[in-house]
Amino acid sequence: MYIRNQKFIGSGNESLFLWGARQTGKSTLLKAMFPNSMYFDLLQTDVFERFQRAPFQLREMLQANQQIEPVIIDEVQKIPALLDEVHWLIVNKGVRFILSGSSPRKIMRSGANLLGGRALRFELYPLTSAEIPDFDILKALNNGLLPRHYLAENPERLLSAYIGSYLQDEILAEARIRKVALFSRFLEAAAFLNGEMVNFTNIASDCGVSIPTVREYFQILEDTLCGRFLPSFQKRPKRRVILAPKFYFFDVGVANYLLKRGKIVHGSEAFGSAFEHFIYLELLAHSHYSGLNYPIYYWRTASKIEIDFVLGDHEVSIEVKSTTNANPRHSRGLDRFSEEYTVKKQILVTNDTYPRQMGNTLVLPWKEFLGQLWSGQII
Repeated sequence: MYIRNQKFIGSGNESLFLWGARQTGKSTLLKAMFPNSMYFDLLQTDVFERFQRAPFQLREMLQANQQIEPVIIDEVQKIPALLDEVHWLIVNKGVRFILSGSSPRKIMRSGANLLGGRALRFELYPLTSAEIPDFDILKALNNGLLPRHYLAENPERLLSAYIGSYLQDEILAEARIRKVALFSRFLEAAAFLNGEMVNFTNIASDCGVSIPTVREYFQILEDTLCGRFLPSFQKRPKRRVILAPKFYFFDVGVANYLLKRGKIVHGSEAFGSAFEHFIYLELLAHSHYSGLNYPIYYWRTASKIEIDFVLGDHEVSIEVKSTTNANPRHSRGLDRFSEEYTVKKQILVTNDTYPRQMGNTLVLPWKEFLGQLWSGQII
């Protein structure tokens, strides 16, 4: 079993929501952290039917049991009405809950009780490099980092089943989308935009739907934790900057499958795209798991000068290149960014063998970069 870096830093004795896409390992994590907790899994039909018919029975059960450990309710989004009972028990009985689920969309869209700010929000992402002994980057870029997929010798069938049952069937059902063909077409278009700037007008034209529909489809992917936008850095620019966000799927393997990339090998164009995607997901997980919650941006000017990631309030600028021999040309965007903003660190993440100081740019092999990231030396 993997030892996860999600430790709920800063949660104290508060109740919390733990959200995460399917198969990220939420149930495994909670059972390992709280083996003595009372645990309700709403994917079990008997448990679901009981609370669906009579949510008040949760209150009756917990009033009959003195709970020191937090009470865990898994897949809580399946019965939003249960949150009224949770709210009452938190306020009146001081019960601590951990409410886990794969999508907050149903709760948010139904107007259900969100506990009035009495539960903190946490997320669990796919595996990170720091959680995997003997981490294999080619396996990660090909298989993705959902635990079952990363370990699989042949992940294609698992990815096919995952996308069929989760990205399509469950999302379509939850979002009440009736035009399945249109959403499937959009999903393919979104995959081709993975790591790219999003132009809603162009996607609407390509998919044959309206711009508001495209925005709603992207919102569905965000709400169901299947992807997220990376905003552009816009603070007091001297140069004219691009405002459009980029979009990334939550897992490299899922993006690969949707793009039909085939096998990714060192030196290929697909490797470069997947490599950048992977580094973004590591940064995203570190920001959350560390408790720092620093914002992540990209930066691009109208004259097409670009860097991949800006961390915090322009504290760290990062460019990701798959090259094995970095040269000053690769750090040009970092240098232009530092002309506009005071940067504590500007880092070029590569496949170089050794770290180097190249002018103002620190060239870090990806292993070195990730080691420093997870040990708190980057930000």
